[in-house]
Amino acid sequence: MPPLSQQIIALFILAIPVASVAWTVTHEEIFREPRDWCAKKSQACKSFLEKKFFYLVTCEYCFSHYVTVALLFVTRYKVLFPDWRGYLISGFSLVWVANIYMSIFGRLRLEIKRERVEIEEVEREGAVKDAANDSKR
Repeated sequence: MPPLSQQIIALFILAIPVASVAWTVTHEEIFREPRDWCAKKSQACKSFLEKKFFYLVTCEYCFSHYVTVALLFVTRYKVLFPDWRGYLISGFSLVWVANIYMSIFGRLRLEIKRERVEIEEVEREGAVKDAANDSKR
């Protein structure tokens, strides 16, 4: 087992692709059509398992678990223990850190959007004032 410091560094690095993939699939435009289709299927399916399967593509938290399992399979990353317990701890740790990353990213995007709306509003008010001044001349 690598030293704990290396395991922690790896945790924060490996959570980046988990967060990136989970966010992209569940929020970005490129996956909108399959996500919308899955959202409709999750509402229309009669089977509990079908509903939950299709719902996972619409929820970044849920989807991050599946991305984490795939990443653990590829990287064989373990925290604290060299056996199955290391996988269990690393899995939940990766999901937790990835979701912190996604929360930060979501808030950042929201703040940027709010600032853009405020800028557009100020520009519109300036254009209205300019037009009013032009009409007075």
